[in-house]
Amino acid sequence: MTRVPGRKAAQSAGTRRARTNGESRAEEDLRALFGQSTAVFASLAGPAHMLEAANPAFFAAIGGGERTRTGVPLGQLVPELADQGFLALLDQVYRTGKAHIGRDARVVLGEGAAAREAFFDFTYEPRVDAGGNTMGVRVIGVETTQVKHAQRLTAEHRALLEQIARQAPLPEVLEGMARVIEDLAPEEVLVSVLLADADGRHLRHGAAPSLPDFYNEAIDGIATGEGVGSCGTAAHRRRPVIVTDIATDPFWDDFRDLAEKAGLAACWSTPVLARDGSLLGTFAMYHRTPRAPQEADLALARVFADTVALAVERQQAEQARQAAEARETAARADLAFLLKASTALTSDLDATQTLQRLAAFCTPQLAPLCAVDVVEGGRVHRIATAAPTKGQQDLLASHLPVHDAADNTVARVLASGMREVARRTPTGSGPWQELGVTGYMCIPLMDRGSAFGTLTLLSTGEHPFDGHTVALAEELARRAALAARHARQYTHRVTLARDLQAGLLLPDLPAVPGADVATYYHPAGEGLDVGGDFYDVFPLDDGRWAFLLGDVCGRGAIAATTTALVRHTARAVAPLLPGPDAVVEAVNRALLNRPDSHGTGFVTLVYGQLTPTPDGLDVCLVRAGHTLPLVLGTDGTVHTVDAPGALLGITADPAVTVHRLHLSPRESLLLYTDGITEARDGSGEQFGEQRLAAALTGGAHRTAAHDVIDVLTRAVQAFTGGHDIDDDQAVLVLTAT
Repeated sequence: MTRVPGRKAAQSAGTRRARTNGESRAEEDLRALFGQSTAVFASLAGPAHMLEAANPAFFAAIGGGERTRTGVPLGQLVPELADQGFLALLDQVYRTGKAHIGRDARVVLGEGAAAREAFFDFTYEPRVDAGGNTMGVRVIGVETTQVKHAQRLTAEHRALLEQIARQAPLPEVLEGMARVIEDLAPEEVLVSVLLADADGRHLRHGAAPSLPDFYNEAIDGIATGEGVGSCGTAAHRRRPVIVTDIATDPFWDDFRDLAEKAGLAACWSTPVLARDGSLLGTFAMYHRTPRAPQEADLALARVFADTVALAVERQQAEQARQAAEARETAARADLAFLLKASTALTSDLDATQTLQRLAAFCTPQLAPLCAVDVVEGGRVHRIATAAPTKGQQDLLASHLPVHDAADNTVARVLASGMREVARRTPTGSGPWQELGVTGYMCIPLMDRGSAFGTLTLLSTGEHPFDGHTVALAEELARRAALAARHARQYTHRVTLARDLQAGLLLPDLPAVPGADVATYYHPAGEGLDVGGDFYDVFPLDDGRWAFLLGDVCGRGAIAATTTALVRHTARAVAPLLPGPDAVVEAVNRALLNRPDSHGTGFVTLVYGQLTPTPDGLDVCLVRAGHTLPLVLGTDGTVHTVDAPGALLGITADPAVTVHRLHLSPRESLLLYTDGITEARDGSGEQFGEQRLAAALTGGAHRTAAHDVIDVLTRAVQAFTGGHDIDDDQAVLVLTAT
């Protein structure tokens, strides 16, 4: 035996017996302790490392069965340890008498198909006798295999979540997830994901990389319902269905032969549900032998069912976004077409020229042939035609409909005021064969409920009229009718739309005593695409002046409605309330009390009041979720005004704080919307707050409010390089004079 250095060899027999008895009691205590624990314990003797004692966890770890015995050298009992270096470590501890500690040590236990990978935290410590001599080695360890597997599973799960966040294709995410579970599961498992149809009544193949193709094809499209296998039943019940033995379970009566052919004996299926409880699909784990799940199996199924739900909902959201973008693109194209047509139709007050432009705009975008007829003096006059060639145009112009002919399409539409669409030639005489006409659309031009003319579009060859074309033509006809018969009224409406496009802004700025006021507004949209930025300056009864600048979430008529609500509420309550915080709280209440049909979007706002003084302007303001105001000092410095406050229209208490400041002569207060800081250059980079401050730093070039506007707008335009802006831009500058 190896002697421990520094110990005397000569000791009394009694001492040796006492220490030997003490060592035996310790061994018994350890065996008792670890015999009731999941920790691994083994006591080895001599240089051959004879296994004297071990707890059940040790035998279970090395494989159990025939290996559950003592009195055998460890190298003989577990021969695979030799090539992995563990017996050499035992030799080292026995020889030197020094303990060895291992962390997350990997060991392959068993051989061939029965081999398994395991991980242990362990300690090899020498067993010494009463004389201090090493008589064997004690092994104490804790198997960390499940921890390692959990760590690997967590890492793979995180990778899947990153894939979902990157919007990787759904089949790629689902197949990757299935393979991760199959690779990391301690026992063989085959994963399947089925996805629900839009109606939630059928399940389609999503991913099942290890199931046979014939099986996946057979269950693709199965109905959801009671007794339709594990997955169909789980989808129907909206809760997990555990089938431990397919051969005997009635749920599998219709699929038992299929499962037997695929070598499947158990199936645990978990429904995949959206956040609103709707069915997205099922997540199933198959086994080759009958098996009941453990709690860890059920937890794993729940985790990855939620992962599938996240992936599917993310894909649905992306598909919805793409569809919305496609609709928006088409709508923008239609809007651009209508805006261009409207501009041309309203370019003058000549009704004939307006309708001639109508015909020109309809071809070839809406149809290859077009004619416009109007009733004048009790007769029908063809005043405009359009065609690909001059010959076709002359031929179409030579045909005059009869006003009171019952078999004439134009006459019927004029009489009824209702459009006609057909995939055939119009009724009545006409050069239809010469022109190759295969279909027509005749739309009335209306004035106060009566038809004063018609727009006739003729198709040739394979050029059908779909619902989109009909709607676009009707809208164009409506606009043309208004332009032709009410040009001045239409012009007024265009002007009104442009006013709405400018955010219901002041037509002229008031003269504020002691202050130089300048504003800037640049909308992102065109025509009737109303923006949400706004500003206002108005007097109060006691010599003070109120000012505000804000941004409404969204665009269009709802944004204009909200803009008007904010401005008019502020103007109405400002003379009646003591301070800016009370005014903003009143605006917030008005937003919360508006009908849903008037919009539900939030508003950002800076509202303040200024009082002229002999040495400048006293200003008190509140900021409700808006961009930070800037104070431009006479020394060229730029300071932010950070007044806390939440968005308006969200909660009952916006928690705004009044901020007070004084502007000395030539000092300015700058308010702006995020369209300024979020303006982008060609590479997509934003202008940002730092560039904004840098552009305004230095006082020589901004002695007046309009100078500040000029400096700022030039800086933004130079940065964007002439690129279209994505958001409205509004600026309000107040300079003490």
